[in-house]
Amino acid sequence: MIRTLVVRGLLIGLLAGFVAGTFAFVFGEPRVDAAIALEEAAAAAEPAPASAGAAGHDHAGAAGHDHGEEAVVGRPVQKAGLFLATGLYGLAVGGVFALVFAGLRGRFGPRGDGALALASAATAFVAVILVPFLKYPANPPAVGDPETINSRTALYVVMVIVGLAAVAVAVATARRVTAGPWQRRVAAGVAFLVPVVAAWLLLPTVDEVPEGFPASLLWNFRLASLGTQLVFWTAFGVLFGWVGDRVAGRSALPPAPSSG
Repeated sequence: MIRTLVVRGLLIGLLAGFVAGTFAFVFGEPRVDAAIALEEAAAAAEPAPASAGAAGHDHAGAAGHDHGEEAVVGRPVQKAGLFLATGLYGLAVGGVFALVFAGLRGRFGPRGDGALALASAATAFVAVILVPFLKYPANPPAVGDPETINSRTALYVVMVIVGLAAVAVAVATARRVTAGPWQRRVAAGVAFLVPVVAAWLLLPTVDEVPEGFPASLLWNFRLASLGTQLVFWTAFGVLFGWVGDRVAGRSALPPAPSSG
């Protein structure tokens, strides 16, 4: 059974990854192109060192990150690789989700596969995507100091761990409360928010948006980034749950009467 679930998770994750990749290509890539254009324009506008002489223009052109046709990996290849990246992401998430789903099945949450898949996907989106995103949202090219990428990545991972821990605390709290369903939900919600809010307040804020960067471009890029994840988890949860209900419905059908 676990093997079947894992194979199902891999295939559905791959499909959901391509769906999310399509969304990112349509809504996210134009913002990336605009941010790269701003970055390259700012690099070209930097004054060349006086001692550089005729080579100064080459130095100024190389001061920024080259994302154009002359880059090591050009933009057309990067755009094509977007679908590879989202597909691999879907494979990885699908495999892990299937293993977690197998552990939750019949023990936590709704009894039906469809409802459990949707609830699990929604929970994963909130814990792994939304919680860290609200503290450390995604940034387009030209935003962020390359020297702080390791510290920013570490902070983001910490927020992911906090989100997962908050879910575990909320589930444990809900199982301990013996009152009615509304009381359990309120208790679980408070138990989830306490570590999340504490992390938001205690962890340092990262604001490396350069002065003059268009606020609308930054906002639209972040919306497209979050939307890509929302599309992925929605597609994955719906498809995984739909297939699970279909399989359960077939196995519940009575055997066909034998002829003869």
